[in-house]
Amino acid sequence: MTPERSDPVVPTATYRLQLQPEFPFAAAATAVPYLASLGISHLHLSPVLESVPGSLHGYDVVDHARVREELGGEEGLRALARTAREHGLGLVVDIVPNHMAMAPRHNHALWEVLREGPKSPYARWFDIDWEAQGGQLLLPVLGGPLGREIDRLEVDGDVLRYYDHVFPLREGTGELPLPQLLDAQWYRPVWWRLARTELNYRRFFSISELIGVRVEDPEVFEATHGKILALLHEGVVDGMRVDHPDGLADPDTYLRRLHEASGGRWTVVEKILSDGEHLPPSWPVAGTTGYDALRHVDGLFTDPAGFGELLGQYRRFAAPQTDRGGQWEATVRRAAYKVLTHELAAETDRLTRVADRVCAASPEPALRDRAPWALRTAAQELLVRLEVYRPYASGDAAAVVTEEAAAEARHAFVVPEEAEAVDVVRDLLLGRAGDGPGQEELRTRFAQTASALRAKSVEDTAFYRYVPLLSATEVGGNPGAPALSPEEFHAYCARVQRDWPATGTVVSTHDTKRSADVRAALAVLTECPERWASLLAEVTRSGEGVPDAQVAWAAWQTVFGLGPAEPERVRQALLKHVREAGLFTSWTEQEPPYEEAVAAFVAAGPCGPPGARVAALRDELAPHIRANVLGVALVHLTMPGVPDVYQGTEAEYRALVDPDNRRPVRFPPEDAGDKGAVTAAALRLRARRPAAFGDAATYAPLTAEGPAAAHCAAFARSGEVVTAVTRLSLRLARAGGWRETRLPLPPGRWADVLAPEREFEGHARVAELFARLPVALLERVG
Repeated sequence: MTPERSDPVVPTATYRLQLQPEFPFAAAATAVPYLASLGISHLHLSPVLESVPGSLHGYDVVDHARVREELGGEEGLRALARTAREHGLGLVVDIVPNHMAMAPRHNHALWEVLREGPKSPYARWFDIDWEAQGGQLLLPVLGGPLGREIDRLEVDGDVLRYYDHVFPLREGTGELPLPQLLDAQWYRPVWWRLARTELNYRRFFSISELIGVRVEDPEVFEATHGKILALLHEGVVDGMRVDHPDGLADPDTYLRRLHEASGGRWTVVEKILSDGEHLPPSWPVAGTTGYDALRHVDGLFTDPAGFGELLGQYRRFAAPQTDRGGQWEATVRRAAYKVLTHELAAETDRLTRVADRVCAASPEPALRDRAPWALRTAAQELLVRLEVYRPYASGDAAAVVTEEAAAEARHAFVVPEEAEAVDVVRDLLLGRAGDGPGQEELRTRFAQTASALRAKSVEDTAFYRYVPLLSATEVGGNPGAPALSPEEFHAYCARVQRDWPATGTVVSTHDTKRSADVRAALAVLTECPERWASLLAEVTRSGEGVPDAQVAWAAWQTVFGLGPAEPERVRQALLKHVREAGLFTSWTEQEPPYEEAVAAFVAAGPCGPPGARVAALRDELAPHIRANVLGVALVHLTMPGVPDVYQGTEAEYRALVDPDNRRPVRFPPEDAGDKGAVTAAALRLRARRPAAFGDAATYAPLTAEGPAAAHCAAFARSGEVVTAVTRLSLRLARAGGWRETRLPLPPGRWADVLAPEREFEGHARVAELFARLPVALLERVG
């Protein structure tokens, strides 16, 4: 169904709700009056389609044709939409085109594929390599090798059972002896450890429980998007957030098809832009979900000189080896090698098989006689040198798979003639080797593997190995150079307003490793690196019980950023930290003695008596943390783009990595405090003056004058609104405060939105502007 084209409704601000069985549509509806009072225009819902029973996130979809019953079903969603409309709100939904849950008993399409094999009409749905594994789909579900687990496999009528797992039997095989029965199926249950090297279906990153979907097939697109498109067409839903488009075979074509099918509805994509990378201009979307904005907002409140000092202190304290975090670029490179040869070994094998097949079938003699190992090495060496997530058909692949990368990749070969494999692979990827059979598949597999590699090696490995400043280890960030000058921030905002004025912006999400308020506190450490190093020397003087100095550094920063909290929250976050880092333990090769030592250290140190000294420093720095918290919030809510407020973050919100950041929140919060007042004021102002922030709005940096000018970041929106915030307030205090610093204002009379009786004209003394709060939001009143 193709909705009639109309002008899309562009939100002024969205509010993200994490739906789950304990917080269904009905619970969201009860929060609507409060959320409407905040000044948002749309509720932003986590995935609403049928998912695995009990799922706390909804990204494990099992049926695209039904709204999730555990949340209240389609009638519950429609009721929520009606309630929202009554209060002037719309709905934006999160959609998941890349993958489905590998849960056959709940996933009908997958069930039919397991029963009927590649001839099933659903076989085209899933990205399965039927030429591998003897034509059987590998199911990594067994707790051990088959010989040890076979007695736990049971035939029950026309199904095969293994504990809670249920699989269909191929027709006519139910009476066979078990070993022969297993051989006769279109699938093969195997030990879960074989997934790393033997898997023959595309998955979400390295998560074998999520199988890749081929939405590049028009019929699959129609089948998997029909319900969402119908909800859009009927006005139940106004817009979409697209999860993980980089996993798709062809994001360019997919987004064009979605744009046409939706009638051009407001859509943002979870595209992670590497530092300096730009969103493909041909994509028919409003922009990204906002991680690029997060990186720039955080960078504005990070001290560049102080970070350099903190990095030096980190190296002295943790003494990281090169592959354990001494240099950011080296850390990423080594993590990438590890991920390709371990977590993504199956994906690397499939890419190698495709490359070998393309070369063998090529009519070009120069491509022939290439050993599979050489093709594998060439592909790996190029992959680990990509500085972005993947190339796109609409872009210049040579700007991603660069000649510089190829030159470095050739050094992996001893024999020059074998190093030619690098040029062979690169020419195939860039379309310079003709258009022989299989080349398009090779380019697709390379791009999809590159995306998974970047996510796993950077987000899920390097960010846990390179930890001088934990606030810098967020998706899209650059932990090697996290600070930004006001000039760099303003240049980014001007570009967003010009090119992507309706893009999404965020500072906290369901996926951030630390909420914005935790990161804001951690950023203060770049203003006092010597104090932090001195404190750590004091609390770790004995060195007893420290399993790893690098983890200790991260643990102490965690409790500083989080503040007083239940020790179990910290323990769980640190356990995830060490497993993701993969240096001494991991998710699949756990080392209980090491993990127990980490837990004991956390309990006795950061969460024990020494932790009180960290808490004392945090209390001492509270005014500067407050300045960062309020500054981040106000900048986010008034900069170019459509701000997304994560649930609960209108008040002070301190959370660690998931699942900690997905805990239920109260509506309204018990005490929203100054942050709540600033948030509501900014959101209501956006609602009251949408033109000042919309597509045709303008963005103009304002430059303070005087001795402390560098500590005031300010900008005007359309000559109607002025935002001013304090940055690096601890450095400011040490330098003597604002003194006679002034902020020139655009023409007109300006009222303080939080205190309308206060007015300014011409210019404002910054000390007066920030007399009540370290931030100010002004509205032109004359």
